[in-house]
Amino acid sequence: MVATETKVTEATPTSKAASKKLRDRNQILLARLGWRFTTPSLLIVGLVTIFPISFSVILSLSNVTLSGNGFSLGGFTFNNFSILIHSSEWRYALAFTIFYTIVSVLVEVILGTMIALLMERLSGGRGPMMALLLLPWSIITVISAELWQYIFQGSYGVMQQIFSAVGLGKPVFLGSPTPAIISMMIADIWKTTPFVAVIVLAGLVMLPGDVFEAAAVDGCSGWVMFWKITFPLLRPTIAIAVLFRILQAFGIFDLPFVLTGGGPGTSTTSLAILGYKAMFQNLQFGPGSAVAVSATGLVLIGCLSFLKVFKSQVNNGE
Repeated sequence: MVATETKVTEATPTSKAASKKLRDRNQILLARLGWRFTTPSLLIVGLVTIFPISFSVILSLSNVTLSGNGFSLGGFTFNNFSILIHSSEWRYALAFTIFYTIVSVLVEVILGTMIALLMERLSGGRGPMMALLLLPWSIITVISAELWQYIFQGSYGVMQQIFSAVGLGKPVFLGSPTPAIISMMIADIWKTTPFVAVIVLAGLVMLPGDVFEAAAVDGCSGWVMFWKITFPLLRPTIAIAVLFRILQAFGIFDLPFVLTGGGPGTSTTSLAILGYKAMFQNLQFGPGSAVAVSATGLVLIGCLSFLKVFKSQVNNGE
């Protein structure tokens, strides 16, 4: 009996070791299988994302010489970035892009949150309202810009007809700097506010209902409940919406390209428009690539800083 127990006791570690070895082997096989499935997609992502970014960095740090056969790289230099720093056009494009991003994203988050709060309270008909809400966002930006260009057009535009009908004259929307900037923001806010609303609505649906029931029992008003409960719990969701909108707004190109062409003058010239004009109109590949790299770096720094601030706020709230 004692010998039998000894054999069982001695066999148990061996069995555990064999089982652990089998699990490790299965994990290795699954990892290899996962890499086999993901390698093609990773190669595609590398070709369409990593390679263009890397090549833009190389162009921005090189002396680019144009010739009849294309262009050639003539060595390492920081001259392209020096041209940007001393360029008034780049400084204005940077200031305009930052201002446009802050104002448009702020308005979109406020309006999107308000719409999401109203949608969350709907007991019926939320599906048709969601479809109607997503209609502006689903329209391609180029088509949306063409639509708003027709609305703000100076001769036969819809807004001209409305202002003229109520006796307010015929203001110029796209021919003056400030009205052109406001018009572009209106078009962007109209299109992308539903995107923010949908993300915030998804966060609202996932909030625990017992917390609000307890607050209602304690006699909290709707305003206090929003600022003390709803908004702190929605911070991670709002952070996601703001992050996506910052990435889109800071790289805005198609809307001003179609709506205003970057004008009048350079009043609506974003960093993306400036880089396009430098590279494809003026054939300045070095400075144009430097514009793209500077915009990418600023977006990366801004997003990382924003995520760090929101993470600290969420941790403090917890």
